[in-house]
This record gives sequence, structure tokens and C-alpha cells, in this order.
Amino acid sequence: MGFQDLEPIFGELKVEWASRQSPEELDRFLFHVHASADTSRLTIHVTNFHSNTWEAVRSVLQLEDMRDDIGIGGSWSEFMEYVMASLKSQDVKLILDGHSNLGNGAASAKLVAQKTKGMPVISISLAKLTGPAASAAIANLSLQLFKAFKSTRELFVEEQNRSVMLTKVISAEREKSESLLKQLDQYSRRPKLQRTNSTDNAGVSALLNNGLQCPEKQAARDTVSTKVTNRVVPAHRRARVRGVLLQDIEDSEDGKKQ
Repeated sequence: MGFQDLEPIFGELKVEWASRQSPEELDRFLFHVHASADTSRLTIHVTNFHSNTWEAVRSVLQLEDMRDDIGIGGSWSEFMEYVMASLKSQDVKLILDGHSNLGNGAASAKLVAQKTKGMPVISISLAKLTGPAASAAIANLSLQLFKAFKSTRELFVEEQNRSVMLTKVISAEREKSESLLKQLDQYSRRPKLQRTNSTDNAGVSALLNNGLQCPEKQAARDTVSTKVTNRVVPAHRRARVRGVLLQDIEDSEDGKKQ
């Protein structure tokens, strides 16, 4: 039931006066919630970095008493989760009251936090710090705030570098994908081109085989073919033909005359 796992909380407070209206502009206050050195107590520091620095230290037993006063049930861890969530909300206030006899601000103050409207209100009274104690609280808040900023910045730079690396990887993978798509597109077109070329070649060969040659050769072939067709078979060869005797009319008339 200690606070060894407590993450520090930083925030800015909304400052209000409890019993009077002040025409003067109120200073801006920051608060720091953290575990004590022995992690057995919860420590809260509030300061405007000038003459108003406040502190609250609560042990586990004191927080249990506050829990009973507020009326929050459940386990201890659930109660602390609600307290931390309330301190991280946007509605954390510093309520000032009275006027200090030393002339350096309010006489008393309390920190009020609420997770959401309608939920239980966390109210913690603060004790004013002066002298070396106030200076030590301001120095510790400043140092812890710088450490938190440095840690956040390192995480940001790390995530930024990781984002750049992922962007490069995604770009390289996109280029590979585009290259593969181009190759697939070329492969899908290649068979069509081959089939087209084969068909064209076959058509050209057929045309050549069908006699698409030069006109001179074609004319020579036609002349030879005509001569062969019109050539007269000699008589002595016709006489040897068996079967029906085919004679020309002129040959028959010459025989009769003889």
C-alpha cells in the first residue's frame, strides 16, 4: 500500500478566492504530486515561484481516513486510481482564503480536484512553506519538471526516428510492389504478342505459298501453262491410244480425199 509505483503528476491550477473577490490578477500556480523518498507518503507541492508555496504530505492511514470521509468504496488501488485521475483532470483548483499577517498572500489554501462533475470531490488542505523549505520545494519541482520534459522529449525523438524508419520501409516496399506489378503486367501481355506474331507469320507464309510473287515470274508461269495446254498431240502418238479413236475433222477429210 505504498507509493513506489506512483508516476509524478504536474499541472496548472485554477486559482480562486474562497471568501472574497480580489480585483488584482492572481498569479499562476503549478502543482507537483509525487511519492516521498521512502515511498510511504504522498507529497503535494504548489507554488507560484514567488512568495506562495504550499505543501501537503499524506500517509496511507491519512488517505484512508480521507477515503472514509469522502465515502468512496472499493479497494485501495481503486481509490488511488480515482485520486490520481482527479488530479490529472482539467478541473483542479487552488482555493485561497484569508490574508496572511506577513503580507505575502493568502493565509490558507486547499487543493480541490474532481474527476468529472457529479463524482466525489477530493479536497486536501495545504500548509504554507517559507524560507529554505519553500526554496527546496521550488527547486525540487523545477528539477523534476525538467526531468519529465527531458524524458518526454527523448520518447518523442525515439518515436519520430521510428516513424522515419517505418516511412522508409513502407516506401521501399511500395517500390517493390510497383516493380512486381509492372513485371506481372509485362508477363501477362507477352503471350498475346507471341500469338499475334505467330498468326501474322503464318498468314505471310500462306500468302507466299499461294503465289504472291513478282509479276514477271507469274506471267512466265501463265505463258508456259497456256502453251502446255494448247499443244497438239502428234498423230503417231494418237494412233497408239487404245479405246475410242479420237480424230480431228480435218484429219478425217484428208483421208477421204486420198
